Amino acid sequence: MDKAVHALAWTEDRERKMIPTWLLILFICGINFTVWGTIGVLRLLERRVAPMAAAQAPSSGAPAGVRTGEVAVLMAAHNEEVVISESLAALGELVDPEAVYVVSDGSTDRTVELADAAGVNVTETPANVGKAGALEWGIRHFELAQRYQAVLLLDADTRLDPGYLAAALPLFDDPEVVAVAGCAVTDWRSSSSGFLARVLTAHRGRVYALMQRLVKFGQAWRRTNAVQIVPGFASLYRASVLPKLEINPPGLVIEDFNMTFEVYRRRLGKVGFTLAARAVTQDPDRFRDYVRQVKRWTLGFWQSVRRHRPRADLFSIALGAFIVELIIAGLVLVLLPVVLVLLVLAEVTAAVFTWPVIGDATQVVERYVSLNSLLLGVLLPDVVLTALVAAVERRPGYLLWAPLYLPLRVIDAAIALYTLPLALFRKSDGRWTSPTRREYIETPESAHSGRLLA
Repeated sequence: MDKAVHALAWTEDRERKMIPTWLLILFICGINFTVWGTIGVLRLLERRVAPMAAAQAPSSGAPAGVRTGEVAVLMAAHNEEVVISESLAALGELVDPEAVYVVSDGSTDRTVELADAAGVNVTETPANVGKAGALEWGIRHFELAQRYQAVLLLDADTRLDPGYLAAALPLFDDPEVVAVAGCAVTDWRSSSSGFLARVLTAHRGRVYALMQRLVKFGQAWRRTNAVQIVPGFASLYRASVLPKLEINPPGLVIEDFNMTFEVYRRRLGKVGFTLAARAVTQDPDRFRDYVRQVKRWTLGFWQSVRRHRPRADLFSIALGAFIVELIIAGLVLVLLPVVLVLLVLAEVTAAVFTWPVIGDATQVVERYVSLNSLLLGVLLPDVVLTALVAAVERRPGYLLWAPLYLPLRVIDAAIALYTLPLALFRKSDGRWTSPTRREYIETPESAHSGRLLA
């Protein structure tokens, strides 16, 4: 009788303290996704209901919009012989080769030779100074800020959609917009055919779709402008602001987070973004390359946060909210495998409760979560997000790997938490550590395969 009463009391106590399923769903889907996704809907409504109000015509005396002939393309390259010819050929359909400038940063392959053969302007840095240093060198060497209205910073493995400039340049009609972020599209064509390569490619494509549609689109609304990154693989800057940015401060591993933070910290203007300005980029299809890239990105983010002190503005508030969620959700995701193992052990054998340490941990876990709550609050919402991406992107293949995205999110979270303390004391030289490049492969469906819907 006493055992039955004890079991009943334990069950009631567990139910009373159980973490609500809706809270787990919120952690998995993301508070930032919810908030900025809602703002993105408002942005869409403004565009459709009041297009004239959404239009951003320049005021008298303000800088006018930018035309294609007023754009320079600056490409920093380090040993990019595998991809640079294809990228430069694609660029020739958008701008005059005379407006394309390549800075070879310590390349030891045929990068300079191939760029010369493409008929573009080429220079070499005196030493290997890293991407940020190469960009700074190119802007100064070619006097781009004085000769052009806008400068497009482009990675050597990036191929712009034919309508990229037509979609991006009108955002400069707003005199307050000083930078335009490109819409990243993962390159499915050149990814390896192996199982892991396909999973990594699909995971990165899913991340791009969710972040850009549910976060960045809302962040770039002119009424609540707080974009956290203008990605360096394809970014447009009004030329007049480039001399005002510290592009290559010492100690940072990457430049794009820092440049975006500088735009807001120096109050230079706003960042524009449209889903129609698509740019196809190669993402790692090897696990080692993938981990290195994520580590580099997250370390660069934390270094930029450390470098720029918060202010009383919307950008700082939005950034602070993102950081808090990144840490909390990261801890939840990292602990998820441990929690799952303990719950499975409890289902398999009751003897687990008698094990030292593990038994106590299992009792604590069971008090707050169950396998059912993890299924409904963690796995199911993640699968629903995948289904939405597959529908919007018109790519059912996303669904094939649906159960594997969550483990990759756990890895991403672990790397983000790992690099946080590193950013407090580690200084980087910005030298290149790019993933392995792959040749582009033309297929009949290639024109459709890498595109996001505008």
